[in-house]
Amino acid sequence: MSTATTIRFATEADVPTVLRFVRELGEYEKALDQVVATETMLHEHMFGPLVPGRARVECLIAETDGEPRGFALFFHNFSTWLARSGIYLEDLYVTPAARGTGLGIALLRHLAAIAVERGCGRMEWAVLNWNEPAIKFYDSIGALPLSEWTYYRLKGDALAALASQAQTQHSTSRNPIH
Repeated sequence: MSTATTIRFATEADVPTVLRFVRELGEYEKALDQVVATETMLHEHMFGPLVPGRARVECLIAETDGEPRGFALFFHNFSTWLARSGIYLEDLYVTPAARGTGLGIALLRHLAAIAVERGCGRMEWAVLNWNEPAIKFYDSIGALPLSEWTYYRLKGDALAALASQAQTQHSTSRNPIH
Protein backbone atom coordinates (compact mmCIF):
# COMPACT_ATOMS: atom_id res chain seq x y z
CA MET A 1 0.00 0.00 0.00
CA SER A 2 1.59 3.24 -1.15
CA THR A 3 1.14 6.50 0.72
CA ALA A 4 1.33 9.92 -0.87
CA THR A 5 2.85 12.69 1.24
CA THR A 6 2.34 16.35 0.46
CA ILE A 7 3.44 19.51 2.22
CA ARG A 8 1.55 22.70 1.56
CA PHE A 9 0.89 26.07 3.12
CA ALA A 10 -2.05 26.14 5.50
CA THR A 11 -5.25 27.77 4.33
CA GLU A 12 -7.96 29.45 6.38
CA ALA A 13 -9.84 26.15 6.39
CA ASP A 14 -6.88 24.52 8.18
CA VAL A 15 -7.08 26.72 11.29
CA PRO A 16 -9.08 24.12 13.31
CA THR A 17 -6.48 21.48 12.41
CA VAL A 18 -3.63 23.80 13.40
CA LEU A 19 -5.29 24.42 16.76
CA ARG A 20 -5.77 20.67 17.25
CA PHE A 21 -2.05 20.13 16.55
CA VAL A 22 -1.11 22.97 18.94
CA ARG A 23 -3.18 21.34 21.68
CA GLU A 24 -1.71 17.90 20.98
CA LEU A 25 1.78 19.41 21.15
CA GLY A 26 0.89 21.14 24.42
CA GLU A 27 -0.24 17.81 25.82
CA TYR A 28 2.97 16.07 24.63
CA GLU A 29 5.07 18.83 26.24
CA LYS A 30 3.11 18.45 29.51
CA ALA A 31 1.87 22.04 29.22
CA LEU A 32 -1.66 21.77 27.82
CA ASP A 33 -2.88 24.05 30.62
CA GLN A 34 -0.77 26.84 29.11
CA VAL A 35 -2.41 26.64 25.68
CA VAL A 36 -4.85 29.55 25.47
CA ALA A 37 -4.88 29.81 21.68
CA THR A 38 -8.24 29.84 19.91
CA GLU A 39 -9.17 29.46 16.27
CA THR A 40 -9.94 33.18 16.15
CA MET A 41 -6.53 34.11 17.55
CA LEU A 42 -4.67 31.80 15.16
CA HIS A 43 -6.71 33.03 12.21
CA GLU A 44 -5.88 36.65 13.06
CA HIS A 45 -2.13 36.01 13.13
CA MET A 46 -2.06 33.71 10.11
CA PHE A 47 -4.55 35.39 7.79
CA GLY A 48 -5.64 38.71 9.33
CA PRO A 49 -4.45 42.12 8.17
CA LEU A 50 -0.75 42.85 8.49
CA VAL A 51 -0.05 44.88 11.60
CA PRO A 52 3.12 47.01 11.77
CA GLY A 53 5.62 45.47 14.16
CA ARG A 54 3.97 42.04 14.21
CA ALA A 55 5.43 39.14 12.31
CA ARG A 56 3.05 37.21 10.07
CA VAL A 57 2.81 33.61 11.20
CA GLU A 58 2.99 31.01 8.46
CA CYS A 59 2.21 27.34 8.64
CA LEU A 60 3.01 24.25 6.61
CA ILE A 61 0.71 21.24 6.76
CA ALA A 62 2.05 17.74 6.10
CA GLU A 63 -0.51 15.30 4.76
CA THR A 64 -0.42 11.60 4.09
CA ASP A 65 -3.03 10.44 1.61
CA GLY A 66 -4.84 13.75 2.07
CA GLU A 67 -5.02 13.47 5.86
CA PRO A 68 -3.19 16.13 7.97
CA ARG A 69 -0.47 14.44 10.01
CA GLY A 70 1.78 17.30 11.10
CA PHE A 71 2.65 20.95 10.87
CA ALA A 72 5.45 23.48 11.07
CA LEU A 73 4.48 26.93 12.31
CA PHE A 74 7.06 29.67 11.68
CA PHE A 75 7.74 33.36 11.21
CA HIS A 76 10.56 35.60 10.06
CA ASN A 77 13.04 37.08 12.49
CA PHE A 78 16.07 39.25 11.79
CA SER A 79 19.80 38.96 12.48
CA THR A 80 21.63 42.25 12.83
CA TRP A 81 24.94 40.41 12.47
CA LEU A 82 23.93 38.90 9.14
CA ALA A 83 21.71 41.85 8.16
CA ARG A 84 19.30 39.24 6.83
CA SER A 85 16.01 37.74 7.79
CA GLY A 86 15.85 34.26 9.18
CA ILE A 87 13.11 31.79 9.91
CA TYR A 88 12.14 30.96 13.46
CA LEU A 89 10.38 27.62 13.73
CA GLU A 90 7.94 28.03 16.59
CA ASP A 91 6.41 24.56 16.45
CA LEU A 92 7.12 21.32 14.62
CA TYR A 93 4.68 18.53 15.33
CA VAL A 94 3.89 15.16 13.81
CA THR A 95 1.02 13.04 15.14
CA PRO A 96 2.09 9.97 17.12
CA ALA A 97 0.78 7.60 14.44
CA ALA A 98 2.89 9.32 11.76
CA ARG A 99 6.15 9.57 13.72
CA GLY A 100 9.03 7.67 12.18
CA THR A 101 7.56 7.94 8.68
CA GLY A 102 9.77 10.83 7.56
CA LEU A 103 7.18 13.59 7.91
CA GLY A 104 9.29 15.55 10.41
CA ILE A 105 12.35 15.64 8.18
CA ALA A 106 10.15 16.38 5.15
CA LEU A 107 8.69 19.41 6.96
CA LEU A 108 12.17 20.65 7.93
CA ARG A 109 13.49 20.15 4.40
CA HIS A 110 10.55 22.06 2.97
CA LEU A 111 11.05 24.87 5.47
CA ALA A 112 14.79 24.97 4.70
CA ALA A 113 13.97 25.29 1.00
CA ILE A 114 11.67 28.22 1.79
CA ALA A 115 14.44 29.85 3.85
CA VAL A 116 16.94 29.48 1.00
CA GLU A 117 14.41 30.68 -1.60
CA ARG A 118 13.67 33.77 0.51
CA GLY A 119 17.36 34.54 1.06
CA CYS A 120 17.30 33.86 4.78
CA GLY A 121 20.57 33.63 6.65
CA ARG A 122 19.49 30.91 9.06
CA MET A 123 16.75 28.84 10.59
CA GLU A 124 16.36 28.57 14.37
CA TRP A 125 14.15 26.87 16.92
CA ALA A 126 14.14 25.75 20.54
CA VAL A 127 13.71 22.29 22.01
CA LEU A 128 12.87 21.28 25.56
CA ASN A 129 15.89 19.82 27.38
CA TRP A 130 14.02 16.63 28.27
CA ASN A 131 12.79 15.92 24.72
CA GLU A 132 15.50 13.40 23.82
CA PRO A 133 13.78 12.04 20.68
CA ALA A 134 13.62 15.57 19.22
CA ILE A 135 17.21 16.35 20.25
CA LYS A 136 18.49 13.16 18.59
CA PHE A 137 16.46 13.99 15.48
CA TYR A 138 17.88 17.53 15.27
CA ASP A 139 21.41 16.26 15.89
CA SER A 140 20.98 13.73 13.08
CA ILE A 141 20.28 16.46 10.51
CA GLY A 142 23.29 18.55 11.47
CA ALA A 143 21.52 21.17 13.59
CA LEU A 144 23.76 22.63 16.27
CA PRO A 145 22.58 23.37 19.82
CA LEU A 146 23.41 26.90 20.92
CA SER A 147 24.60 26.03 24.41
CA GLU A 148 26.21 29.45 24.87
CA TRP A 149 22.80 31.16 24.71
CA THR A 150 20.12 31.15 27.39
CA TYR A 151 16.61 32.07 26.34
CA TYR A 152 14.66 34.45 28.55
CA ARG A 153 10.94 35.09 28.60
CA LEU A 154 8.76 37.81 30.07
CA LYS A 155 5.05 37.06 30.35
CA GLY A 156 1.99 37.81 32.40
CA ASP A 157 2.47 40.06 35.42
CA ALA A 158 6.22 40.50 34.87
CA LEU A 159 5.64 41.69 31.29
CA ALA A 160 2.87 44.06 32.40
CA ALA A 161 5.02 45.44 35.24
CA LEU A 162 7.95 46.18 32.94
CA ALA A 163 5.65 47.78 30.37
CA SER A 164 4.03 49.98 33.02
CA GLN A 165 7.47 51.24 34.05
CA ALA A 166 8.08 52.36 30.46
CA GLN A 167 4.74 54.16 30.39
CA THR A 168 5.68 56.07 33.55
CA GLN A 169 9.10 56.90 32.15
CA HIS A 170 7.56 58.11 28.87
CA SER A 171 5.17 60.48 30.55
CA THR A 172 7.95 62.11 32.60
CA SER A 173 10.61 62.24 29.89
CA ARG A 174 11.21 65.28 27.68
CA ASN A 175 11.82 63.02 24.68
CA PRO A 176 9.32 60.18 24.93
CA ILE A 177 9.86 57.10 22.84
CA HIS A 178 7.14 56.69 20.24
